[in-house]
Amino acid sequence: MIDAANGEDPNRESWQGREWPKELLYSQRMSEWLERLAPDADEAVRLAARAQHIRRWMVPRDSYPKTREGYLRWRTGLYEFHAETAGALLAQAGYGEETVERVGRMLRKRGLKREADTQLIEDVACLVFLEHYFGGFAPGHDEAKVVDIVRKTWKKMSDTARQAAWA
Repeated sequence: MIDAANGEDPNRESWQGREWPKELLYSQRMSEWLERLAPDADEAVRLAARAQHIRRWMVPRDSYPKTREGYLRWRTGLYEFHAETAGALLAQAGYGEETVERVGRMLRKRGLKREADTQLIEDVACLVFLEHYFGGFAPGHDEAKVVDIVRKTWKKMSDTARQAAWA
């Protein structure tokens, strides 16, 4: 159901000679990095990874002011949107309240740096960004902004994820 929802993304991205719905491709990249970083991750963590950007296109960045505060409000709003959207699908699929709540905590970034599952999802998101999106992001921004983004990304990551980034 998560893949079907992300498969509805009207935005497309080319990868390995094929056109993909952007957020479906992103969710697959999240799952691939999760498998590399934590192959024994439980089902709730796997669901959270897959739902990290669920239906993200429905909350466009330009629906918020183009300021730092607007960006932060957009990101915080997305956390809630992703958690609610994933939670509704998980409940519809028959998952219990405990799983829905755990996935929601991870998607809301609750307990970042304190809760292993939330940190793992953040690590995976950072690694996906560095591997697949940083190269496209960097040329559109000045050097100081790029350095700041790398610094902030690195700071959010655990030592395990930092080691994986170097590998």
